[in-house]
Amino acid sequence: MSESTASSAPIDPSTLPNRTKFLIFGIMAFGQFMALIDIQIVAASLNNVQAGLSAGPDEISWVQTGYLMAELVMIPFAAFLAQALSTRWLFALSAGLFTLASALCGMAWDIGSMTAFRVIQGFVGGAMVPTVFATGYALFSGRQRAMIPAILGMVSVLAPTLGPTVGGWLTDAIGWRSIFYINIVPGLIVTILAILVIRVDRPNLKMLGKIDYAHLGSLAVFLGCLEYVLEEGPKREWFGDPLIQGVAWVSLVAFVLFLERSFKSKGPIVKLTPFRRPTFAFACTFNLVIGFGLYSSTYLIPVFLGRVRGYDSLQIGTTVFVTGIAQVVSTVIAARASQTIDQRIIIVIGLSLFATSLWLASFLTPEWGFMTLLAPQVLRGFAIMLCIVPSVGLALNGFGAAELRYASGLFNLMRNLGGAIGIATVNTWLQDNTRIEASRMGQALGEAGRRAPDFIAAMTARIAPMSGDLDQAGRLARSEFGQLVGRAALTSAFNDVFRLMAWMFIAAIAMAPFCRPLPSTPVGPAATH
Repeated sequence: MSESTASSAPIDPSTLPNRTKFLIFGIMAFGQFMALIDIQIVAASLNNVQAGLSAGPDEISWVQTGYLMAELVMIPFAAFLAQALSTRWLFALSAGLFTLASALCGMAWDIGSMTAFRVIQGFVGGAMVPTVFATGYALFSGRQRAMIPAILGMVSVLAPTLGPTVGGWLTDAIGWRSIFYINIVPGLIVTILAILVIRVDRPNLKMLGKIDYAHLGSLAVFLGCLEYVLEEGPKREWFGDPLIQGVAWVSLVAFVLFLERSFKSKGPIVKLTPFRRPTFAFACTFNLVIGFGLYSSTYLIPVFLGRVRGYDSLQIGTTVFVTGIAQVVSTVIAARASQTIDQRIIIVIGLSLFATSLWLASFLTPEWGFMTLLAPQVLRGFAIMLCIVPSVGLALNGFGAAELRYASGLFNLMRNLGGAIGIATVNTWLQDNTRIEASRMGQALGEAGRRAPDFIAAMTARIAPMSGDLDQAGRLARSEFGQLVGRAALTSAFNDVFRLMAWMFIAAIAMAPFCRPLPSTPVGPAATH
């Protein structure tokens, strides 16, 4: 064979030495961890970022939303780019540009520049997420491949769970800009190692000249507008607002165009053929529900601790940290169980335990803190791995080599899309239920005779000697009483939301019997083309 023929011959990554396989997989898994932890790393530090950039409360949410929106667009697009550029250069470019965008986020001078840099960061970093799943399945086989769902599942849930903890600690110790600068050194290392080590396929640059821009554009518009509706809908009374109506229609039209190009295009950016397998469709639905619960619960607990308990970023971070520890412990159990027990049984156990953890969290009081949240958080961390590991196996096992990349991208998209839908939904539930609970409490106080006026009078009597003004003391007492009622109403709303989420997980269990696990199939060099 000539040198030119050898250089263009397909690479079979499964034939690489084990040491090389684990090094490649380790580099890519760490890159994925960086991309995923940045989704939630600002969660516990939003108040600090808002103050540092002089942003309004409605603007600051886009620091997270912009990142997630852009990442959603890249995840399904990554399968096409990996074939065109090769896994090596796509991953290196993704890690390098992610590092540069992280540095720019740290240097942001106002909310507009921060949002723009976060969008770039999410878009370029999103390519690392599905690429490592497909590469892991291409590298390993047999019992080694059975560990891939466990390891990457742990990374997928541990990263966003640890995000608030890491962000809170860094913000308290150094300042909020450090949560972005912390990516620079590891990002450079991952970029260099990716260039030097990753050799699992060859590029097909001709594909870049065949990009269906209508397909790509419709994907970006559909997901971007959908995320905007989900983010702004709770603030604008959903479809009662003309702007939300208009953006929703644009998203729907773009989705129809996306589907049309998926089936009619000669070179589609995203192939939907994996959905022809019913088990893959069910696994994606499971992942949508899992993403809803994972991101929503990770979002709700810090919000409760900040708004009801008044915790700072460090206190929030140390309180939610235990969830990550439980996830690490359950990873080994989930990996071993998935090799010997029917995956449907494991996911039913995982969904049941997750629902139980949400139900336990639905008995919050305004005094709940670390110890009272310990059991629900530990159970939730333990349960999520029993959900993730079998769902990955159900989704990706049994695929032919050519479709594996697209299946990985679509599967990972569902988890992040579930998170976006979940955060928007729980925000709406929280706002609506808070108003309902406050109304009920006001009604109950009105029916309780003299209890509320007597309570305010007693508070006024205690405050009056300190203020020296009876009228001012009365105003302070009424304000304090209003805050107490508001905290109680908000806490009751949190409980309602956790119960609704628990019922959703219970409903998801009904899908398990319809999944038919397929045996793992070898992935040869065709996976890389």
